[in-house]
Amino acid sequence: MKVLANDGVSQSGIDALTKGGYEVITTTVAQEQLINYINEKDITVLLVRSATTVRKDLIDACPGLKIIGRGGVGMDNIDVEYAREKGLSVINTPAASSHSVAELVFGHLYGLSRFLHNSNREMPLEGDSNFKGLKKAYAKGTELKGKTLGVLGFGRIGQATAKVALGAGMKVVAFDPFLEKTDVELEFFDGQKVNFEIKTISKEDVLKQSDFITLHVPAQKDYVIDEAEFNMMKDGVIIANAARGGVLNEVALVKAIESGKVARAALDVFEKEPKPEMQLLMNPALSLTPHTGAATNEAQDRIGTELASQIISILG
Repeated sequence: MKVLANDGVSQSGIDALTKGGYEVITTTVAQEQLINYINEKDITVLLVRSATTVRKDLIDACPGLKIIGRGGVGMDNIDVEYAREKGLSVINTPAASSHSVAELVFGHLYGLSRFLHNSNREMPLEGDSNFKGLKKAYAKGTELKGKTLGVLGFGRIGQATAKVALGAGMKVVAFDPFLEKTDVELEFFDGQKVNFEIKTISKEDVLKQSDFITLHVPAQKDYVIDEAEFNMMKDGVIIANAARGGVLNEVALVKAIESGKVARAALDVFEKEPKPEMQLLMNPALSLTPHTGAATNEAQDRIGTELASQIISILG
């Protein structure tokens, strides 16, 4: 049986599938040619990340497909319910990249709290001519230890981010409409474990209490953070969005930065990917990455092997 990994898959995933008797094709087929390719090559399993979409037309036109797999968490690029109605298995890897996203968020938060995003730009330009000026400009950093991190959305990625925060000595408050409380376990290099019970509170309370806020919610119809939510926050808050473009109102964010309500913010995802608004790209208060939250070697290895084991268990 043939597996088409249209957006790529890790070598560990290829090895596991090959060992299981599958032929893995890693050719990237253009979206408009995908239906023909799947049918001509007799593809049984289609694996995608976020670049390829799997809509009703493809599902209807490719009767030989048995499994659609998404390397990652969100499946908004797949018509999941329709595929399942048609008898296809739809799989993903919700846990594989959680820690990778959490570390990226903290990369941003540490960078923003110490102005690294700005000084890394300006030191090459002015480090020799304006060293003292830059030192003065970036001398009012803040520590994360002892501060409160508000987590909006307390699923796997939200909890992974909370673990990093707790390890850094932060207080964690969380909002999740589907979760009342959960145990977050920190595991250390020597086998020691520390357990924290975190009870979720209202979204409003999270916004009012937090020094730092991070979003870990799925794509949805309305903004999770809009003008009203910004108004509830502490003055000088720092925000990170590594969830989905469209859960945070970017226009309202820029206004909140201009008013001083938000000190600085991090964006890994954008409403208009892959062409973010220029006013975001040029804003010195923003730390930006090109949707790389899950993009670590370790996460891609875990994604590949998890997809492989699910495919082998479904198809035998």
